[in-house]
Amino acid sequence: MERYKEYKDAGVEWLGEIPSHWKTVRISALYDPRNEKASAEDYTPLSVTMQGIVPQLDTAAKSQDTDNRKLVRNGDFVINSRSDRRGSCGIAHQDGTVSLISNVLAPRDQEGFSPEYYGLLFKSEGFADEYYRWGTGIVDDLWSTNWSRMKNILVAAPPIEEQRAIAEYISSRASAIDSLIEETEKSIELLEEYRKSVISEAVSKGLDPDAPMKDSGIEWIGEIPESWNPIPLKHLVESVESGRSVDGANHPAGPTEVGVLTLSSVYRAVFDPLANKAVDDPSLIELLKCSVKGNSLLVSRCNTSEWVGTAALVGADHKNLYLPDKIWQLRFPSWDLCRWIWYFLQSNYAREYFAINSVGASSTMQNISKDDLLALITLVPSTHDIVQILEELDSKMESIEFSEKRLSALKELLAEYRKSLISEAVTGKLKVPEVV
Repeated sequence: MERYKEYKDAGVEWLGEIPSHWKTVRISALYDPRNEKASAEDYTPLSVTMQGIVPQLDTAAKSQDTDNRKLVRNGDFVINSRSDRRGSCGIAHQDGTVSLISNVLAPRDQEGFSPEYYGLLFKSEGFADEYYRWGTGIVDDLWSTNWSRMKNILVAAPPIEEQRAIAEYISSRASAIDSLIEETEKSIELLEEYRKSVISEAVSKGLDPDAPMKDSGIEWIGEIPESWNPIPLKHLVESVESGRSVDGANHPAGPTEVGVLTLSSVYRAVFDPLANKAVDDPSLIELLKCSVKGNSLLVSRCNTSEWVGTAALVGADHKNLYLPDKIWQLRFPSWDLCRWIWYFLQSNYAREYFAINSVGASSTMQNISKDDLLALITLVPSTHDIVQILEELDSKMESIEFSEKRLSALKELLAEYRKSLISEAVTGKLKVPEVV
């Protein structure tokens, strides 16, 4: 897109230069605060999110005082006063109520300006920085910008025709970008399903489609190669150990410090040694007995229903890192067998087993017992077959991972382009095609 012919200094650092015929106004010239109290019993409870103003999320913190909320009318602009919650704002498309922590703004004259344009302007990164700058608080995570300060923020004020043209153009372009992002996300999901199916097929059927088969005796596995043996996991492991959870700092341990792993260390079946909490209290360090050893398999005994039983390989010793009580460390007679079990635990069959045998008060925290983990029936081919299958799986996983990384990079680029396009258009750095 082209730029405007002439620019001037807006006199506001966050706006920089704006087209010479644009003005600046304070937010108080555009909106009035709506401070009416209302009950969640009379109006739909709403949440203020990065995606806009939506019906209250199940994950939202809910107060018992349902009468002590702010009224929102259709068309109001709502923004979280917590100015560290960047981008949590939007135009309400229905009447409702929000938490008292939100700033609810009623447009003063919808004919004199475009609420849609300002809804986009308030979503821009530059405004988020300025909104935060006007905030006050004791610490960052309690930093807030209330209406008494927000109303004084200077914002761009293009002619009304340009406001509408910018809002219409951005709405159209953003919708197209969102569709591309959604398609990219679906492609990533399909790749993940493909990865699971490749692993499941390899660890239950092998590589030879013409190999003689036999009934495994396990309904959720079906037939397996004739030479393979169903064996409970407890007959394959050499040792199973766990640690102890202690209170740690909110940062990972440095090279000379001691740390205890978190469940995130085995997230998505990949070991992350940085997912730990540093422990500096000598009395707590004495309680940590089980360090992370190389050539082992770490298995999460509790997590969400999707991730309970997640396993990650550890290739080398980490003598300064210790296991919590929520992670088991399994060791096997050989590294190849360890890697085979790692793949097997990622199969659809193992995931179904964990789903059936895990228990918990909610889906957000399920537990699998040690006995149930070790009772899992695994399939074990000959050593020669294991080596061949591992080589094939490694090759395919590398290809799938490469594709996933490219798609994830594309998704990030599209999101960044969307954000940049909005920011540049609403501050006049770019001239949208519809503007004469």
